[in-house]
Amino acid sequence: MSLSPEDLAKLVLVSNPDAAGGKVFFTVTRISLENDRYESSIWACEGEVCKPVLPGPFDTAARASPDGSKIAFLSRRGFGDKDKGVGLWVAEWGGEPRQLAKFLGVLDFSWSPGGEALAVVAYEGSPEGDVKHVERLPLWINDFGFAYNVSSHLYLVDSYSGVVEKITDGDVRVLKAAWAPDGRRIAYAVARDLLKPYLQDVVVLDLKTGEQMTAASGFSSVSDIAWSPDGRHIAFTGHLRPRGLSSHSRIWVLEEGEGPRCVTCGFVYNVGNSVNSDVRGPSFARALYWAGDGLLFQATVGGTVGVFRAALSGDVEPVLTPGGVVDEFVPLGGAIVYTYMEANKPKELYIWDGGEPRRLTRFNDFVLERWKLRRPSRFVLRASDGAEVEGWVLLPEGPGPHKWVLYIHGGPKTAYGEGFMFEFHLLASRGYAVVFSNPRGSDGYSEEFADIRCKYGERDFQDLMEVVDYVLKSYPLDPNRGAVAGGSYGGFMTNWIIAHVDRFRAAVTQRSICDWVSMYGTTDIGWYFVEDQLCCTPWRNRELCVEKSPLYLANRVKTPTLIIHSLEDYRTWVDQGVLFFTALRLHGVEARLVLFPEESHELTRKGKPRTGWKTLRRF
Repeated sequence: MSLSPEDLAKLVLVSNPDAAGGKVFFTVTRISLENDRYESSIWACEGEVCKPVLPGPFDTAARASPDGSKIAFLSRRGFGDKDKGVGLWVAEWGGEPRQLAKFLGVLDFSWSPGGEALAVVAYEGSPEGDVKHVERLPLWINDFGFAYNVSSHLYLVDSYSGVVEKITDGDVRVLKAAWAPDGRRIAYAVARDLLKPYLQDVVVLDLKTGEQMTAASGFSSVSDIAWSPDGRHIAFTGHLRPRGLSSHSRIWVLEEGEGPRCVTCGFVYNVGNSVNSDVRGPSFARALYWAGDGLLFQATVGGTVGVFRAALSGDVEPVLTPGGVVDEFVPLGGAIVYTYMEANKPKELYIWDGGEPRRLTRFNDFVLERWKLRRPSRFVLRASDGAEVEGWVLLPEGPGPHKWVLYIHGGPKTAYGEGFMFEFHLLASRGYAVVFSNPRGSDGYSEEFADIRCKYGERDFQDLMEVVDYVLKSYPLDPNRGAVAGGSYGGFMTNWIIAHVDRFRAAVTQRSICDWVSMYGTTDIGWYFVEDQLCCTPWRNRELCVEKSPLYLANRVKTPTLIIHSLEDYRTWVDQGVLFFTALRLHGVEARLVLFPEESHELTRKGKPRTGWKTLRRF
């Protein structure tokens, strides 16, 4: 059947599993076209019986207390549409919820081992409502707003009284926190230099004495922290930039009196989940857990994500690798509860105890039975330099030859594969084949494969063109009816492609980059991302920044182009879209610019529902 943009609202998003005391909690999110918002509620499972426990519509991110008797959760109950912030709430099992505290925004929260308090990492500050008086960077943060006078700190919140105690101070960004099993210590990750926010330390705080000790310093991408059950070790994920920001994240273990030791440096894949999907749902799920004397973690392998176990010796073995995307997971006794999706199946909740996985939810069976979505065909081609490049083609019904779209992912260090993409199925239902792949720069393979620093638009561009050549020979596609599209880095590559070849009938470039000099100075990550990835600044190797900028090649473009950008995209600011549109129109290219008010770089992942449908109907 042919899908419509409105059909996205028929999907139910399952996310954020957590477990304790034999109970499983998770978030259920529905898209309301009538109210133009995402409405979330919290469900719980006992055994294999699941039911709602908090009806929402603004409740999400449940965290169970260690004994499972109560849950903490985030909610915007009582907030207006324009109000910033979120409330921290707690609910006894079967009781009425009560609000503990309000924060400007919450980055992380967790229960103390005894359940008497919560550690909360939250934003602090007071954004100015009119005239902005800016003295520091970053000016703004994507999906948050103006942030030049905002920091993030560690707080303790009493789970009974709601009393809040601020633990850290200064002009810093606390990112993650984890309790020690003794309840006396907390380990947290912090960026101390906001001009170099990619440099992060792991600090151990003794709550009794107030003493703080830096246990590891100079790491990047510290995204999770976990104490061993005996409290002797701290594990965390991150890297020391051997390949700059293209480096794989690793698991490091700290023992008192010793420096950090890497336990996955012999593992070829990146630690974490990098596979793209446009129907995920909100999540604060952790991704690193101790299991005996080893650690459970996720890793991206090609277009799939599984759960692996790393021993302290450095040995890594697969634990749960069902062939799709294990999007989130949490141990429950000897079992694993997890959300799982495949390319033609959105996320549902499962449990695995060593035998056959058992499915706990079936929210999307009704619509999937009617839609009968097709699976993409996977291929692997041998690139001209000998490397293997993985890709997929989602074909529409019928014999072909089909019109088709080359879709390019963002990052560049993310991946396509078994992540469910509603947009791809929408295109296929309208008669388009969708071609998507993981060229050089993508995650899911070796560090060397992911490292395209200083060489954007070179081997990655060549891989994509060789993918096009391959699929035109191998699938029933019309060579004269192809389009190219992508967002973020994929938008940059779309711009780059149409400035170098004239083989596509149309292009759709979304939240893209066309000028690295401008990107350097206007965005929330620009000044360190551009220097690391493009190896240039406006003052050093500026000619390389210009050389790699599609804006300065606009006179070569002939392809009709639709440019989509958000007015509050602070990751790739709106000037990128406007610059490219202006350049194309001045060079006689058929171009159209669509600007989304009150939207960020997350437009295609969690933009307001009705905004997208209005645009899709028009184009």
